Amino acid sequence: MRQKSARKTIYIYLAGLSILILLISSIFFRQRIQLGALFIFAAANALILIIELRSFSSKSYQAQALIENCQVQVNILNVENAKSKELAASLKSRITRYDNLKKIIEDLNRSLVLDSVVDVLTQAVYSLISARKGSALFFLVNKQAQKLELIRSIKEDDEVILAKDGDTFDQWVLRHSAPLLIEDLKKDFRFDTDLPGTQDLRPPSSIISSPLISRNSLLGLLRLENSESGFFTQDDLRFLALVSDLGAVALENSLLFQKTQDLAIHDDLTRLYTRHYFLGRLNDEAKRCLRLDQHLSLMMIDIDFFKQYNDRFGHTAGDIVLKKIASLMKESLSELNFLISRFGGEEFLVMLSGLDKKKSLAAAETLRRRIEKEKISLRRQDTMVTVSIGVASIPFDTKDEDDLVLKADKAMYNAKQKGRNQVCCI
Repeated sequence: MRQKSARKTIYIYLAGLSILILLISSIFFRQRIQLGALFIFAAANALILIIELRSFSSKSYQAQALIENCQVQVNILNVENAKSKELAASLKSRITRYDNLKKIIEDLNRSLVLDSVVDVLTQAVYSLISARKGSALFFLVNKQAQKLELIRSIKEDDEVILAKDGDTFDQWVLRHSAPLLIEDLKKDFRFDTDLPGTQDLRPPSSIISSPLISRNSLLGLLRLENSESGFFTQDDLRFLALVSDLGAVALENSLLFQKTQDLAIHDDLTRLYTRHYFLGRLNDEAKRCLRLDQHLSLMMIDIDFFKQYNDRFGHTAGDIVLKKIASLMKESLSELNFLISRFGGEEFLVMLSGLDKKKSLAAAETLRRRIEKEKISLRRQDTMVTVSIGVASIPFDTKDEDDLVLKADKAMYNAKQKGRNQVCCI
């Protein structure tokens, strides 16, 4: 509209200019000029000006179109620039993550202790992937019970984790032995949120989880979750899987180390503490009780006529008897503060902290009767087993832990000499 109005103004201006030229020409030349010639002259001038005006208007349109095109190009460049900045920030974040892999490996190599390995892995993924938002969960596979056990969790808030042995999402990872990404739980067709296994537990919207597998053995899984849908991406899942692969090796090494330590202090047959470990604990506990003026008692237990079980039923039957006696001791003394060791062969030592001699003798008698009443089936024959028990106490009998063992041993031999299947003290 503005352009049309401008044109009309220019046309009027040109017409007036032509008339003005005619008047000036008439006055200036002071001669009679034919009216037709003047009109031709005026029309020629008007035509020239109109042509120039149209040329100017066309160039103006072209300039305006060029400006608009340039603005479009600028907008496109701004969008591309924003995308480039976003991509650069994303790449920087990825580079930061992968640069931290070296630190994670160094931290994992510092210790073989299971708790340390678990903490390094959990803290690393919670910080680098979740930015310390939501929750991070670390599950270990209990191969004996064939289930998951939650051993480490980090939470942004005070939310209570109910599924200590995993939920339907963790079971999915176990079944498929593959990483899991849920961008929006409500839109994920693989899981029914109305099932009892999901609606009563934590309500995350976005989840990533990766198994820890070493040499085709599933050791556990790492899981991150957030209440915000779309919080985790495929790149997050790839990084979590990479950390899990690195962590699986460290986790396997720590589990082997833990098993080695466990074997070093436990008897392989009865799973009771070994003699060496027990004597070390006895030494520390005796010093503590003497310093605090507390009681400490020791039982020396020997199975009566144990050789006869081996000769009659074989050494396998002897192993059955040893394991059964170990189990009965744990059951009978469960309410006391005790520590049991297989001292050697068919002999056992029991340390009772905070128990004086009188109460220790009563506990020993209860144990003897419990064992005496138990029937042990050996080669389809019910067999009765008895034990002889010697009891000694600190500070009543001695104030030296080595002498305490000798006195308990002497009391046990007194029980054997008096006919076995009884409790004696010095």
